Amino acid sequence: MEINDLTPAELRVWRAFARGERVDFRTGEDEDAAEGASWGPDRTVRASVVKALLLRAPQQDGEIAALRVSGARITGTLDLTHALLESHPVRLSHCHFAERPELYGIQLRRLSLHGSVLPGIGLGSARIDGTLRLSGCRISGQVQLAGTQISGALFLEDAELAAPDGTGPVLKLNQAVINDDLWAPRLRARGEIRLNGASVTGSVNFREARLERDEDVVIDAQTLAVEGDFLLRQARVRGWVGLRGARIAGRLDLSYAHLCNPRGAALRATSATVGELWLRRGPAMEGTLNLRRAQVEVLFVEPEMLPRRVLISGLAYTSLTPHEPAERRLPMLERDGDGYVPHAYEQLTAAYRRIGDDHAARLVQLAKQRRHRSTQPWYGRAWGQVQDAAVGYGFRPMRAFGWLLSLLAVGSVAFALEHPPPLKPDEAPDFNPVFYTLDLLLPVISFGQEAAFAPTGWHQALAYVLVLTGWILATAVVAGVSRTVNRP
Repeated sequence: MEINDLTPAELRVWRAFARGERVDFRTGEDEDAAEGASWGPDRTVRASVVKALLLRAPQQDGEIAALRVSGARITGTLDLTHALLESHPVRLSHCHFAERPELYGIQLRRLSLHGSVLPGIGLGSARIDGTLRLSGCRISGQVQLAGTQISGALFLEDAELAAPDGTGPVLKLNQAVINDDLWAPRLRARGEIRLNGASVTGSVNFREARLERDEDVVIDAQTLAVEGDFLLRQARVRGWVGLRGARIAGRLDLSYAHLCNPRGAALRATSATVGELWLRRGPAMEGTLNLRRAQVEVLFVEPEMLPRRVLISGLAYTSLTPHEPAERRLPMLERDGDGYVPHAYEQLTAAYRRIGDDHAARLVQLAKQRRHRSTQPWYGRAWGQVQDAAVGYGFRPMRAFGWLLSLLAVGSVAFALEHPPPLKPDEAPDFNPVFYTLDLLLPVISFGQEAAFAPTGWHQALAYVLVLTGWILATAVVAGVSRTVNRP
């Protein structure tokens, strides 16, 4: 491109490039780049000029060439597919792009489009040896970063992303590698964010983000690897977040967040590995919480944040905080959409035992037996009711002693008022109503009373009831004690 073909605005940019100087066309710091379509030729730069500048512009000795332009209207398609710009930082901030830049496979040091307005951007399979800054951008089409390698951070704070139809992908980072943070606090996105197979050495920060895609996936991050934290603190998400198979070494923080997808899953983290999962200080999740087969080191969950339906079959965690009574934790297990899941009760029991709360652990085991009873046929449920009433499945052994004392009192009074006749009057011992009742109640102990007397009428019926009750009580006690002794 000949220099004589350049407009005054383009000539200004061309001359500043060799010295790395900034060209600012803005009339004020608060100028809105969304109005850039109306900007005149005095601040319009053709994309072909920018391309020629980056690829063929002469260098000036002793200076570091760089493209630093603010407030320009870029017309035409900036096509730098597979370009090698490793020595030129590029900053096109607060600019208005008429067409989507095509930068597939580009290699460059740093790229900043801070505050610019674009109809999308194609940066797939690019290599950026520094940072990529899209902070404050308003992008009405897809941001294509699949397979891109960024040695620094990706900045998206205060950016606004929207698919033309509001439903398609707005940010594609599939298989991308970011050697620092994905920094996107206060991001606004209407459409899908794809992070499948991406790798982030630092943290992923969506704090205070507003993400929307009704009844569909908003963040699709299958097999995502994050060495730091994944932050959704104070975020508002309409749609669902998918983290199947993801690995997050730090914490997955949903504190103060509101996830809303009432007709389906709000969070799917199946088979994920997470250092810490924080669900705290926010409204209850609207939609299903799916943590099947997930592995979590620290599960920080406040009961109030749990939705009405959870899926936690195979969930494994080492510790559960904050410490809450068992009565506040058990509803989480009762809401499991998979029904009775024994492993979930064992996990909660183990968590209480690790902190020395044996009382809570026993309550969880008792709740497990009662939930299991509801899955059995009628005869199993009936026998379970007996064990529960008699000894609380072995977790309330003093209840058996209470039953024994009550029956002993009833039998002793009844037989004291009217002695049963002896079988052999000459050989019968003196009648003792207390020990006679004990003989009936305790099947393995004999005080010589039961065999010497033969009750009649209603006394005989009472004796049968005491014998039968004694056997049932003894069997329930043995079953309960065996379960208690054999539990891990």
